[in-house]
Amino acid sequence: MHAPVQVLIVAAGRGFRAGAGGPKQYRTLGAQTVLRHAVDALHSHPRIDAVRVVIHPDDAAAYAAAVDGLDLPPPVHGGATRQASVRAGLEAIASDGGAKVVLIHDAARPFVPQAMIDRLLAALATQPGATPALAVVDSLRRGAGGLVEASIERTGLWRVQTPQGFAFDAILAAHRNASPDATDDVEVARAAGIEVAIVDGDERAFKLTVTEDFRRAEAVLSARTLPAAGTAPTYISRTASGFDVHRFGPGDHLWLGGIKIAYSLGLVGHSDADVALHALTDALLGTIGAGDIGSHFPPSDPQWKGAASDRFLLHARDLVRDAGGIIDHVDLTIMAEAPKVGPHRETIRARIAELLEIAVSNVSVKATTTEGLGFTGRREGIAAQALASVRLAPQATQT
Repeated sequence: MHAPVQVLIVAAGRGFRAGAGGPKQYRTLGAQTVLRHAVDALHSHPRIDAVRVVIHPDDAAAYAAAVDGLDLPPPVHGGATRQASVRAGLEAIASDGGAKVVLIHDAARPFVPQAMIDRLLAALATQPGATPALAVVDSLRRGAGGLVEASIERTGLWRVQTPQGFAFDAILAAHRNASPDATDDVEVARAAGIEVAIVDGDERAFKLTVTEDFRRAEAVLSARTLPAAGTAPTYISRTASGFDVHRFGPGDHLWLGGIKIAYSLGLVGHSDADVALHALTDALLGTIGAGDIGSHFPPSDPQWKGAASDRFLLHARDLVRDAGGIIDHVDLTIMAEAPKVGPHRETIRARIAELLEIAVSNVSVKATTTEGLGFTGRREGIAAQALASVRLAPQATQT
């Protein structure tokens, strides 16, 4: 089925330089595999429609365990080279109806900031190709026999990262005629005459190549956890609120707090009108000064028609993480005469905790009526108010 924006994650390599422990994409980083970190980061972006993974034929069981619980297309078996693996993935997408844009990513880069994806997709609106990259800032020297031999001018040099994005038809044609030795998709694109724009990369999108890279990745993850007992906090706490309202309309169910509730009416909105998740999304965005839900998902944009609101919350969650934030607690109050929230309270708490990847004990869900007053009292709709508490590193709060 045609999905306009797709991601192809290349995970067919063996990764011997990363040390013992099997292919690096299936090694554990924190509580998840390296591959699962990469898939989650891309799959949760609101503008990405599908994520497909290219794997080694011997890794079917490891892949299934890594992506358990996710709704992904079947994996594709890779080839003898990276270029062959990418082509196999592109051909699979073409067989399923193709795409407008494809982002090609290396599974060995587990951290993909949402803002970097935004920059790529913005560039691809006007360019046939785009890559994130970081300017080379260190002095460069050529060496031989353990001695410095010559200096290299660093002006105009870039460290290229992934995902790299392209117009789908153009990069598919380029790969069909590419050298099997191509090291990345920018090389394939340039050989085919495709112009590739440079967008700002991110130091967090580094590649796991050697053992030391895994220690660095663990340090990144540890920044999201509580400091050790007895140590001074190295963060600043922020709290922000969100509020949303949706009116009732025809229907036989409604979405509330990420779950589907049978009811004699529905909620009216451009998306699925989940008033609770909308309020939570605004609260999280507020903690990092990132505007409101309408600035990220304009109701005038047809792509959000009927969209599941968990995508909005996941985007806000990832923006908080990209800013170096840790979500400590969220508090939600739902104002409605009906349906009754009580029977669904624990299910809603569990769903929100799952989406935000925090403990259920850090999610509070309350319900109240307005004693027959106002539009909620007249049973014309539902309102929700949310608070979010987030810890940010001090440097993230500076302007």
